[in-house]
Amino acid sequence: MTSDDSAVALNVANHVGWIKFDRSPVNAFEWSMVREVRAAIDTMVADPDVRVLVLGSANPKYFSAGADLETFRDIDETGMREWCELVHGIVHRLRDSPKPVLAAIAGIAVGGGLEMTLHADVRFVSHDARLGQPEVNINFIPPVGATQALARLLGRPAALRFLFNGELINAEQALTIGLVDEVIEAGELEIKVQQYGEFLAAKPPEALAAIRRAINVGGGMSFDEGLKLEASLATELAGTVNFVEGVASFLAKRSPAWSR
Repeated sequence: MTSDDSAVALNVANHVGWIKFDRSPVNAFEWSMVREVRAAIDTMVADPDVRVLVLGSANPKYFSAGADLETFRDIDETGMREWCELVHGIVHRLRDSPKPVLAAIAGIAVGGGLEMTLHADVRFVSHDARLGQPEVNINFIPPVGATQALARLLGRPAALRFLFNGELINAEQALTIGLVDEVIEAGELEIKVQQYGEFLAAKPPEALAAIRRAINVGGGMSFDEGLKLEASLATELAGTVNFVEGVASFLAKRSPAWSR
């Protein structure tokens, strides 16, 4: 699914679609790679064989070094606005996906690459990984939605300190502050993430999509507006074949046969 000169490698295994950063030597993003990631997400979301997406890296030592700063050497305000619009397209694609999005983080994960994982549902990290948002050290901020995602994920004080410090932290520290969800022994990361992806892929797709929407969209609403969204989603699910099958299979004490 990938050409030889591509900066993104795609692979589908048992309904789990992997999007791996693959730009030597350190998976640093420039314009064409960002466009490739956007296109890769679109491809995986549109593929009926893919039920779960995973962000990963073809390089076990570097998940991503963030933006290629050569791209920013002569960039002006107009160029930066275009860059932000482009990377925000990735943010919206990840957050709006009807399919679960996982992240498999190994090696060095900084800048924009790490930012993209903040829009995934579950982040798995290798025990030897190092993570950080060092943008403050070049008089910049992370522009791939990290300021908004971290405030919601870590809470205001922890998000501010993480971005103020601009330092790399290890996997256990990332787990402690809530930046990642599970630390896995080096060498087992992709196996564990694939297993969890297959676990999710066996579940009914409409319910997974509704859960994502209720959390991702409802979480930005007032509580009462979120309840309205929840009621709307529950009503929609009640009209599906899979809801009928889910209830019937539970009452009959048999495994459900989901429609895809």
